[in-house]
Amino acid sequence: MKKIRKAVIPVAGLGTRFLPATKAIPKEMLTIVDRPTIQYIVEEAVASGIEEVVLITSEGKSAIENHFDYDFQLDTVLKEKNKLTLQEELNNISNLIDIVSVRQKKPLGLGHAIWMARNVIGDEPFLVLLGDDLVMSEVPCCKQMIDLFGVVQESIVAVQRVPMDQTSQYGIVEGGDTGIERTYKVERMVEKPAPGTTNSNMAIIGRYLLMPEIFDFLGKTKPGHGGEIQLTDALLALAKKRGIYAYEFAGKRYDAGDKLGYLKAVVDFAIRHPTLGKAFKEHLRSICAESSCR
Repeated sequence: MKKIRKAVIPVAGLGTRFLPATKAIPKEMLTIVDRPTIQYIVEEAVASGIEEVVLITSEGKSAIENHFDYDFQLDTVLKEKNKLTLQEELNNISNLIDIVSVRQKKPLGLGHAIWMARNVIGDEPFLVLLGDDLVMSEVPCCKQMIDLFGVVQESIVAVQRVPMDQTSQYGIVEGGDTGIERTYKVERMVEKPAPGTTNSNMAIIGRYLLMPEIFDFLGKTKPGHGGEIQLTDALLALAKKRGIYAYEFAGKRYDAGDKLGYLKAVVDFAIRHPTLGKAFKEHLRSICAESSCR
């Protein structure tokens, strides 16, 4: 069995849903309490045993690369001011993992972004983590998928149940039982299905474990809506050749690419913060008391 060593994180998007905040700051650098969103994503990969991260970037995304780089000047200033704890934390970030950047020169969609990583990934299975999706769980979502891969030895998409009236907002999986807990054999995938066209409410979220054959199908996939190469189209083709599994992961997912989802993530991560959590909970209680909320 091949070890899952590499992860692809596409970060080339413009972040238009967060304008004007993202006019000068990559959306992946918006903070959840005291860390940028992208750091949580990379830390999940590291906690899952990943050894190398491939960032698919675009113009104006250098702040992301800089965040994970070593800053000699800042390191020196922190040392001189005896802020050793903060100095150590920043050094730990720069030493988290090996990071490779690949430029996506044209905005041709998620499928194209992943295809851009083909030369770095090579002939081995790999993970894809979307920077818009945060998952809070005891066992990292990616680690759950890697463990399942040890059993099924095929591509896996992470799914969660959503209300039926929201299925048109997601890619939806229809699948059959496998006898493995929370695991389904993919029979059909529908991108944002019209109401009433599917009985499934298993929505694909931003975690994928893919066999390297996906690159062959991505290379042959024709642009769809908006001139973009859709990952779902390539996954459907791969499913016919090798099969794909859907895994209903354990954990809570936040859509950090949506304003409301982002705010929910900030609140939930803040109340669990080791030093700020208690005071923040008290603040929330005082707000509720003042506004008579229940």
